[in-house]
Amino acid sequence: MTESLPPCPQCSSAYTYEMGALLVCPECGHEWSAAATDGAPVKRVVKDSVGNVLTDGDTVTVVKTLKVKGSPSGIKAGTKVRNIRLIEDAVDGHDIDCKVDGFGAMQLKSSVVKKA
Repeated sequence: MTESLPPCPQCSSAYTYEMGALLVCPECGHEWSAAATDGAPVKRVVKDSVGNVLTDGDTVTVVKTLKVKGSPSGIKAGTKVRNIRLIEDAVDGHDIDCKVDGFGAMQLKSSVVKKA
C-alpha cells in the first residue's frame, strides 16, 4: 500500500517523491521538508514584479506592453486593472484573473504587473 504524498507547493505537481527527510518535485526541482506539510495546507504567496504581495481585490498596473491574440493593439504599459482575483491553479504562470477595460476577461502573469 503506497502512502499518498502531497503535491508540490511551488508548481502543484502530483509527482513528488521522498528523498531522505525531504520531499522533492521532479518537474520544478523544489525540495521541502515533509514536516512542513503536515497539518494545514500551504497557501501560495503571489508577488508582483517588484516584490509586493498581491491579494484578491487589489488594483494593479501593467508594467510592460502585452500582446493579445486577436487584437491589433495590445495592452499598453500603465493600464490599470482593478479588482484582481488570484488563481490557485496557475496555468503556465498566469496567476491573476481579471477584467481589462477594452479587452474583457483574461489571465495575467504577476511578473508583468505592479501593485497600484
